[in-house]
Amino acid sequence: MNTVDIIIKKRDGLVLTKEEIEYIINEYANDNIPDYQMSAFLMAIYFRGMTDEETYYMTMAMLHTGKVIDLSRIKGFKVDKHSTGGVGDKTSLVLAPLVASLGIKFAKMSGRGLGHTGGTLDKLESIAGFNISMSIEDFIDQVEHINIAIIGQTEEIDKADKKMYALRDVTGTVPSIPLIASSIMSKKLAAGSDAIILDVKVGSGAFMNNIADAKTLATLMKNIGTMAGKKMTCVLTNMDEPLGFAVGNALEVIEAIDTLNGRGPRDLTELCLTLGSYLVVDAGLVSSLAEARVLLLDQIKSGKALAKLAELVEAQEGNVDYIYHPELFDLGEKVELRAECYGYVERIDSYQVGHASMLLGAGRETLASEIDYSVGIVLAKKVGDIVNPGDLLATIYTSGKNTEQAYAMLKGAFKFSEDPVDAKLILDVVR
Repeated sequence: MNTVDIIIKKRDGLVLTKEEIEYIINEYANDNIPDYQMSAFLMAIYFRGMTDEETYYMTMAMLHTGKVIDLSRIKGFKVDKHSTGGVGDKTSLVLAPLVASLGIKFAKMSGRGLGHTGGTLDKLESIAGFNISMSIEDFIDQVEHINIAIIGQTEEIDKADKKMYALRDVTGTVPSIPLIASSIMSKKLAAGSDAIILDVKVGSGAFMNNIADAKTLATLMKNIGTMAGKKMTCVLTNMDEPLGFAVGNALEVIEAIDTLNGRGPRDLTELCLTLGSYLVVDAGLVSSLAEARVLLLDQIKSGKALAKLAELVEAQEGNVDYIYHPELFDLGEKVELRAECYGYVERIDSYQVGHASMLLGAGRETLASEIDYSVGIVLAKKVGDIVNPGDLLATIYTSGKNTEQAYAMLKGAFKFSEDPVDAKLILDVVR
């Protein structure tokens, strides 16, 4: 089989066979195809696209270039969750213990934040001592014994994706739906769960800016997962404003704790209950989403969901006192942003809020950037709220880095209207 012939075939818009796709993925993963040829192949996909079947074949080929985790010895129903990336998205910190407290096995390998979007691992590491590194064997043991583990992605998984993503980042081929879908799904399928729920973000702070592209991506990922024998749900959610109020690592953990205590923001609580309800139904605990929601609310009211978060933290060497006493988190100095006009909040640009938080030190401009867990932003208003001059819009937590620049960017993120504004969180569900 010839690499150039495969590149030309895709360049000309023809459909590749399973064998051709497996050849180019395996040979590249094994360093037998140079970057310049894979770059040409990725660019051909970017312009010509792929059928669902081609994307499935590519996903499975990528999956098998690394280790596939076998969770079969864990008794019970295993679930996983992935978000396509957003601002203030601490959903996993609430959803995982909430679902696990019902006996469902939540086995998650997560990533770090880069740019304006945050990463679950960075948030967890704001808890003193929390360890995100674990062998696959220990990962399986922990899920088996306490129903939950959240760790960093191991080097043993999906070798092809690591190489291809790095190449896509420097060749302008990141925004390709088949390439996004195969990247996400090859990692999720490698993690071995029975059901996967995907939170597909749409809006200014998300990778997908419009609902049509987001639905195309969601449908493709759902089809790939279904063909691989998984129960799949994709929930499309609004990222035209940050999720919840808090943006920044320690601040988001505190908000997740508040949510598990029943005092969380309305949108974050609603999203976690929605995602959790689909997983509870898939696990067969109940037959309807309404029944599932009641079960989940009971876990919050009884304190069992928060206790499961504490159990996760303790199992991964974190200081459990932080969960029951969030005042232990070290936070930066406060700077307030106040309204200068009357009106309704029409928009809070997620990208600008996330970028402002990154400038403060809460996010990474490059993979080598160091995180300041103590900084970030807490909104005081959400889209649809009415404001008067002098009202608090947001509080910046700063250690002194880029404070004025972040303040100006945050101020520019707020847009106001003279007329009432409605905000919608759940945009669509593909199941």
